[in-house]
Amino acid sequence: MKLTKSDCTLNERDALQDMLESEKQLMAIYTTALYEGSTKSMRKNFSTNLLGVAENQFLIFSQMNSRGYYEPKPANKTLIDDANDTFKKQKKCLKAGN
Repeated sequence: MKLTKSDCTLNERDALQDMLESEKQLMAIYTTALYEGSTKSMRKNFSTNLLGVAENQFLIFSQMNSRGYYEPKPANKTLIDDANDTFKKQKKCLKAGN
């Protein structure tokens, strides 16, 4: 089977999705590097890079959102309330342990 150029070319949506996933992976890598860094200058460099990648990720997300490729759904109030209750309980447990 012979592949054509159109078989190997990403459309705009897929290209943006790939870019977004790459930026998310870079954020995870820089976050790990930041808390594993052993010198101030290294940590500063990782922190600067992390902020740059976070900005890139947001710009890509914004482009996807404006094109209708990535539309976050509003969170259900019940889910938000449940999450708040869970964290309040955990906070009480942590305070009680002190």
